Amino acid sequence: MEGLQLLLSGFVAALSLQNLLFAFAGCILGTLIGVLPGLGPAAGTAILIPLTFHLDATGAIIMLAAIYYGAMYGGTITSVLINVPGEAASVVTCLDGYQMAQQGRAGTALGIAAIGSFVGGIFAAVALAIVALPLARFALAFGPPEFFSLMFVGLCLVTGLAGQSLVAALLMTILGLLLSLIGIDPVRGAPRFTFGVPELYDGLGFVPVVMGLFGVAEILLIIETPFRRMGDTKIKGLWPSREEWKRSSGAIGRGTLIGFLLGLIPGVGAVIPTFMAYIIEKRLSKHPERFGTGVIEGVASPETANNAYANGAMVPLLVLGVPSSPTIAILMGAFIINGLTPGPFLFKEHPDLVWTVIASFFTGNVILLILNLPLVGLWAKLLKMPYQYLCAGTLLFCILGAYSLKGTVFDVGVMLVFGVIGYFLRKLGMPLAPAVLALILGPFMEKSLRTSLEMSAGDFSIFLTRPISATLMGCAALVIAVSAFQISALKSLRTAESK
Repeated sequence: MEGLQLLLSGFVAALSLQNLLFAFAGCILGTLIGVLPGLGPAAGTAILIPLTFHLDATGAIIMLAAIYYGAMYGGTITSVLINVPGEAASVVTCLDGYQMAQQGRAGTALGIAAIGSFVGGIFAAVALAIVALPLARFALAFGPPEFFSLMFVGLCLVTGLAGQSLVAALLMTILGLLLSLIGIDPVRGAPRFTFGVPELYDGLGFVPVVMGLFGVAEILLIIETPFRRMGDTKIKGLWPSREEWKRSSGAIGRGTLIGFLLGLIPGVGAVIPTFMAYIIEKRLSKHPERFGTGVIEGVASPETANNAYANGAMVPLLVLGVPSSPTIAILMGAFIINGLTPGPFLFKEHPDLVWTVIASFFTGNVILLILNLPLVGLWAKLLKMPYQYLCAGTLLFCILGAYSLKGTVFDVGVMLVFGVIGYFLRKLGMPLAPAVLALILGPFMEKSLRTSLEMSAGDFSIFLTRPISATLMGCAALVIAVSAFQISALKSLRTAESK
């Protein structure tokens, strides 16, 4: 009952004209980011953080969250119309969505994707509102050892699921942790790893680093890739037929559950829920051979899972303070920039803000549905714009955003340097997610580690003698072991196939 009352009070604030405008602007910008192939939610959210610098904390989080789930839907448009996913989670939509477009059913594909995304997003928001308060109360019992172990599990999950090389993922995690150490030592009060540069005394700015790694690096990668323009695909008949509704309803329900449940697990990422939803639909179908030829279930299920995951991933962020993906890590950075620390204490210290943000997930998904059904033709026209202009404009916006953070050219330089670093890391196949997550969690892990060791007089066994902490450490070890086994088995299989 208490959760319902808090949610209703959140709706009162979320439905104010100001917050509705923030959600509306976020949905517009997010869809635009999703439509531009290559940028994706992480890069788009990082690039647009400077737009929220002068907003209040509630408005900033509402707008950035709307950008996130707006971008998750926007990638569908390019997947269906030109067979180019706007972001990684939309890759599987290309399989049947583009085939539907080739058959003159582009409107139906985009319509069911918008409806499925709405259903998945609303269900995940309802589930978040139900589980948030009980989980937050449970997490309030956590001490420094439990928080360190929890964040360590988050790092292990992202590291284990970040790519095909566990060594590469571990190296990127170490890089992120090292970057988080730059600045003033929180205990001794002395500069460390600053190399005499005064601008580094406050540490590396999170926004310039992330804008460089994701925004600038993505632009450099896009420039060297030929862009496929949209042809004369007609968009008509957005509403599915009765038969298509019948075939899609089950797929939407299953996609919703898969996306939300996997969103609760830090490190899974948005790609796994969409592929899993697609594979399950194919296995349950009476005619699996039709998948890949333009079946509507092949669009409905992964697109529903996509947005259900986006809202479900907010649970570990808001309740436990553990980001589950690069984009969620960027959102966590936005919380920190606004003087807020995601986690159970957020519900205790800033209940008005957190419940307004949760309520905004409902209003934002409604706005997203209203926007995308009638305006899909307008979004499609953006694909006919000269892409070099869009890249140049995005780079200019990145530079202005980095400069506006503190009004210094140093931050612009940091962004450009990390843009080049991110470009080469991507070319080398190194995963960026572990580095970003480690950069965000590093200061919190250091604080929890030092406090825990002070409690135990320097005895590391405190992490194994407390039941919750020991369980979490066991989970972390299991995640790394399973990931190492899977990667080893995959390499052995490929070696056997090559022979």
